[in-house]
Amino acid sequence: MRRPIIVVFLSLLMLALPSAWGAERGALFKVSGSGHTMYLFGTMHVGLPEFYPLEPRIATAIQNASALALEVDLLQDPAKLGAAMQAHAMLAPGKPGFQDRSPAFRKRVEQALKKAKIDPAAVARFKPWLVATTLTLAEYASEGYQAELAVDIKLAQMARAVKVPVIELESISAQFAMFDRLGVEEQWKFLEESVEMMESGKQRAEMRQIVDAWGSADKAALDAVAAKVEGDTSVSGKFMQKVLLEERNGPLAEKLAALLAKQDKSVAAIGVLHLVGKNSVPALLGGKGLTVERVY
Repeated sequence: MRRPIIVVFLSLLMLALPSAWGAERGALFKVSGSGHTMYLFGTMHVGLPEFYPLEPRIATAIQNASALALEVDLLQDPAKLGAAMQAHAMLAPGKPGFQDRSPAFRKRVEQALKKAKIDPAAVARFKPWLVATTLTLAEYASEGYQAELAVDIKLAQMARAVKVPVIELESISAQFAMFDRLGVEEQWKFLEESVEMMESGKQRAEMRQIVDAWGSADKAALDAVAAKVEGDTSVSGKFMQKVLLEERNGPLAEKLAALLAKQDKSVAAIGVLHLVGKNSVPALLGGKGLTVERVY
């Protein structure tokens, strides 16, 4: 008699305290093929304490996973980040930085950096794209979002705790190299657009839009974010859509299909914008004849 009573008690507790068990966030897909299944989860690369714990299906999937696949595993080898920065993100000796641009532009960049509590001297040798990225991360941090609470990092920690292998779909060096493909003047335009977005408050508004959409697993809101990215004709917008998303989605889908063919009960976690919009990873997987079900 005790077991049924305990089950009923736990069921009532779950109904009474749903937040303690985690809410649906991001986007979750179940992919099936060759007798195997994979959960595909859309993540954020920053986080808040209230994002956790993740909802039970994610936690259970990790617990029982044959492998966890991430874009990159930042817990694996911190030295890789430093090497990637030296190779792709730092100005070569003698190359002009933002302090060598026009006085008006230099003033705007320095004001943005100081507002973000970043010493301009600390980023003086950064390439323009990395200055822009640093400012964007600072904008997230000003709202309380922390890189160390990124969903990808939490998932890697969860997997390692139960000895689930963590594999990388990409490398930090390859990701940095994509930004490095921007021409010099494109990079300066990239930085200028970022500063303009911050000055106008648009970047903060867009940041809140995507975080709110992810935090509530709001499909319509995530689709709206994807549509906005697809319609953005700025240098940074086109780079985001064509290079950071579309160009990577094909190889990501290929690697995930190969993982599914080899292993059952794997889990893959990649940035949520790869899972929505035109030519998304789920759409590409479906095009390969795999069964793709959107859980939320």
